[in-house]
Amino acid sequence: MTPRLVEKEGFAAVVLRMRAEGISDIDLLTAVEQTPRSLFVPPQFSDDAYSSHTIPIDCGSFMEGVDLVVRLLHHLKVKPGHRVLEVGTGSGFTAAVMGRMAERVLTIDRYKTLVTSAQKRMDALSLRNVIIRQADGSTGLQGEGTFDRILVTAAFNVMPRFYADQLVSGGSMLAPLMISENYCRMVRLTKTGSRFEREELFQVPYLPVVPLVASYL
Repeated sequence: MTPRLVEKEGFAAVVLRMRAEGISDIDLLTAVEQTPRSLFVPPQFSDDAYSSHTIPIDCGSFMEGVDLVVRLLHHLKVKPGHRVLEVGTGSGFTAAVMGRMAERVLTIDRYKTLVTSAQKRMDALSLRNVIIRQADGSTGLQGEGTFDRILVTAAFNVMPRFYADQLVSGGSMLAPLMISENYCRMVRLTKTGSRFEREELFQVPYLPVVPLVASYL
C-alpha cells in the first residue's frame, strides 16, 4: 500500500469515528486531511498515525491521538481571521491543522529539539502563518498581545489566569487541569467582557506543566 493510500484510508477511518461522536465540521476535517500525519509521527509508529492512541516523540513528550486533536479543535472552534496561541508544540501537528484555519498561530514549547523539528515540518508544508518559539509556558507569554483562541496542552493545578487575561472579549481557551494526581480534565473558558464562563469537557492524558526552558534538549 502506498503512503498516499495509507493517509487516505487513515483519514477516512477518522472521519467515521468523528461522525459517530457527532463531529462533522467540514472546515476542520478538511484541515486535518490536508495535514499528513505521517510527516509528524516517528517512523517506527507510522502504522498508528491515524489511531486514537498517544504516540511517543522526542524529549519524553508525546503527540495526541488524532481523535483527541479533532475533538479539541472541535471545541476550540478556530475560524478564519483568528489569532491563536498554543502552549505545548509537541510534534507540531495540532498547530499545523490550526494554521490551515486561522490567520496566525503562535505555538511555544520548552524543548529546542521539538521546536526545531516542528519548524522543519511547517517549512515542508509551506505553513508560513505558524510561528514556533522555544519558551517557558508555565508563567504566561507577555508582549504578544491578545488572542482569539488559546490551546494549552500541559496540565495546570488551577486555571492559568495569566493566559485567560490574554483573550479578547468573546475569545475562548482550552486548558487541562489536574483534578487529582492521576486525573486530568480539559476545561474551556469563554471570555465576555471581564467575565469568564467555565465548562468542563472530558478527560485528557496530559502531563503537568514543567517550568523553565530546557537547556539541553
